[in-house]
Amino acid sequence: MNLYGLIGYPLGHSFSKQYFAKKFESEGLNDCYFEAFPIASIEQFSTVIKENSDLKGLSVTIPYKEQVLNFVTELSEEVKHIGATNCIKIKGNRLIAFNTDIIGFEQSFCKLLLPLHTKALVLGTGGASKAVQFVLRKLGIEFLVVTRTANLKDGYINYTMIDKMIMEKYLIIINCSPVGMSPNENASPAIPYQFINSTHYLYDLIYKPSKTLFLQQGEDKGAIIQNGYEMLLIQAEASWKIWNLD
Repeated sequence: MNLYGLIGYPLGHSFSKQYFAKKFESEGLNDCYFEAFPIASIEQFSTVIKENSDLKGLSVTIPYKEQVLNFVTELSEEVKHIGATNCIKIKGNRLIAFNTDIIGFEQSFCKLLLPLHTKALVLGTGGASKAVQFVLRKLGIEFLVVTRTANLKDGYINYTMIDKMIMEKYLIIINCSPVGMSPNENASPAIPYQFINSTHYLYDLIYKPSKTLFLQQGEDKGAIIQNGYEMLLIQAEASWKIWNLD
């Protein structure tokens, strides 16, 4: 049996489990199975590995994309650079961390990118945010990371610092936080939406709901909007390729 899985907490109705279950059925992969492992603490990761000897690969989601690196044996070059993983290949005793959020975000994000989109606000500081920042640097897009903390470092600002001038300069706004995710659909990142217009591009890594309040408020102002569903599809297939490389 070839077992694949997902770690995170909470998981609920995970995209990965549904996606791979359909994939295995449609492609006749009768010896492949996918299981969700909702672990309340990263310390439970070792137990998941020990109790599931058939595991060949794991997807990693909130809140463990950074914490799990303390439990793997090898890091890809991208993971060494950004310090976050969403894909672990298991080969014997080797646990190798990769990041397919990078390719998923880049390919979906660039489709709607316009020449005027040269500066971005990145909302959130977690593992997904690190992958987004990696892609923005690659594309030569200047960005500021927006955080709720008062302890700011270079390139970071607080939500309270976002004013009309910043909104006019930073036409890309990328939500890498869980704010607005189901079942909290009535929440949205605390930015001044009144300054959004048709020149803005709002991208939300959240895929459920398909149109978050963040995106809805952007659309109401005429902005380009994109959710994270296509990113998930791309990164899932990229992870599958990695898991099955010799």
